[in-house]
Amino acid sequence: MLRYLLESLIPLAAGLVLLIVFIRRRNMHVWLGSYFKQDWRAPVPAGTTRHLMFCFVDHYEPQWKRPSYEVECQRVQRWLDDYPKLSAGLRDADGRAPIHSFFFPGEEYRPEHLDKLVELCRMGLGEIEIHLHHNADTEAGLREKLREFIHILVDRHDALPLHPTTGQAQWAFIHGNWALDNCRPDGWGCGVDNELIVLREEGCYVDYTLPAAPDPCQTTTINQIYYATDDPHKPKSHDTGVRVRRGGQPSGDLMLIQGPLGLMWHSRKFGLIPRIENGDIRTSSPPTPARVDAWVETGIHVEGKPEWIFVKIHTHGTQERDTDTLLGPKMRAAYEYLQSKYNDGKEWKLHYVSAREMYNIAKAAEADLPGEPGQYRDLHVRRPGYRRHADDTTGA
Repeated sequence: MLRYLLESLIPLAAGLVLLIVFIRRRNMHVWLGSYFKQDWRAPVPAGTTRHLMFCFVDHYEPQWKRPSYEVECQRVQRWLDDYPKLSAGLRDADGRAPIHSFFFPGEEYRPEHLDKLVELCRMGLGEIEIHLHHNADTEAGLREKLREFIHILVDRHDALPLHPTTGQAQWAFIHGNWALDNCRPDGWGCGVDNELIVLREEGCYVDYTLPAAPDPCQTTTINQIYYATDDPHKPKSHDTGVRVRRGGQPSGDLMLIQGPLGLMWHSRKFGLIPRIENGDIRTSSPPTPARVDAWVETGIHVEGKPEWIFVKIHTHGTQERDTDTLLGPKMRAAYEYLQSKYNDGKEWKLHYVSAREMYNIAKAAEADLPGEPGQYRDLHVRRPGYRRHADDTTGA
């Protein structure tokens, strides 16, 4: 009897050990507790029209893997050529086409690349924000990098709005290698423990870095819109924060709007372990209807206003292995599915939004403003002008 019991328990114990090892290697232990709590969810009153804010942010890196200059140019040109075709005929409840938020790395700047992206912005199909990779940096070094790139984006490309009173440039941010506020456990990829304060003081109003899973930079806070307060002497101050809530007030140094993070119960590794759903769009993880539904069902919202759902997905849009998915039939099908299921005008209304517009709408929910979210796209941070510069290389 004892032998039979041991023979039964050994495979179970081995399986448990393997599961624990898998969870640790994928850094799932950081956020699984939060996921099973599901404490960000809230019911929507019956008969209420729900509004879906859909935002696609891009860690847009033409110099990924340091290709030739010709390859860089081909990567950027592909978006200028094919994104208008992808978006043709697609419209949300406000009559707007899908809009792509290009978070461009300051360290990869070339004027000709930004000129082409600005062309898409002039068509109403894109907006440009700030991305940055840095390592072993200092506060002074970070400020210098940000100011130099901000100056270029404002003066050369008219790609960032200016605060109407102070004149300071306003921008959204994604941190390279996910390492916001020096949060990587080994300290690589940043170096600045007071980064949230620096970002705010230099004009950043919202961060879109998260989710980072399965990267170790992932926070314990998931599926929320929240304010983080920086401890200037410690890393990863954004691990927790205060939720943005209806009728509330700003709190802390920076708002963070997270994309969906959870488990894909319909897709299992080895047929057993559910894969991570992190809103990343690639050829290996295309935007299927099941994934679209999972993003919406996650229910990210400003606390107290669950009928306004915020879905932020992300990609690395210049990697050739994924471009056909991002600019081809699979992404087109995802947009068509969004419009067929989430834009009937009664149960759902769909709103394609940029990163800037999503922030403005979150602030409208916080202020408990009346009406529909689409009217608040420019509430606090206005759209840049994207005026043509004398040195614009597009020739359009």
